[in-house]
Amino acid sequence: MGRAETAGPGTETGSTGRTRLTTERVLITALDIVDAEGVEALSMRRLAQALDREAMTLYRYARNKAALLDGVVELVLSELVIDPDASDWATELRGLAHNYRNLALAHPHVVPLLVTRPLSTPLALRPVGTLRPLEDFLELLVRTGFAPRDALRAYRLFFGFLQGHILDELQELVEDPEESEDVLRLGLHRLPRKRFPQLRGLASELAHYDGEALLDDGLDLVLIGLQSRFTTPRATNLP
Repeated sequence: MGRAETAGPGTETGSTGRTRLTTERVLITALDIVDAEGVEALSMRRLAQALDREAMTLYRYARNKAALLDGVVELVLSELVIDPDASDWATELRGLAHNYRNLALAHPHVVPLLVTRPLSTPLALRPVGTLRPLEDFLELLVRTGFAPRDALRAYRLFFGFLQGHILDELQELVEDPEESEDVLRLGLHRLPRKRFPQLRGLASELAHYDGEALLDDGLDLVLIGLQSRFTTPRATNLP
């Protein structure tokens, strides 16, 4: 996603010479703040400062902070593309999972919003852009041969696994990357050896977390499970 905005031949400017606000520009700036400082740092006042505007001006583009957060989620999810006409549903879902992971790693502060914002809004009242991945996912599986009800169950299972994996990967922080000993890198030396023998014994595994490889391991299990549980003969094209 491009961040830089410069005034060009097709760009409207106000009487002060400043680039006029658009909803896209407001949301991109809001996302930049969240990426750099976290969700807690985002407010209408902080956003107005970043845009060199009065806070009241922003209510033309987002009626409140909740709408602003929904817009940020919609902006990020606009980069998550599912081809409902893909001929190989399993390969398409595998690519989707890796794209989702890449988005999460690029915008880690947005991940809690991706998981929790839907909980605050009824399905039909959510921004249309946040529903597009769901619609395209269902269309892909139904066209492949899944019953509609099973396609929805597959969506819930698939994204339940995917969101859980991302949250798990993002919590795998190394305390001291420069330390060569794994126990010290993770700060596990602070845990009593007798009370936490398993965690201390797994220091090497914990210190060398391979999120991409673990995602593929999990996808193997999930996709095989979806095929065996829900698909018709027309949909059994799992590689």
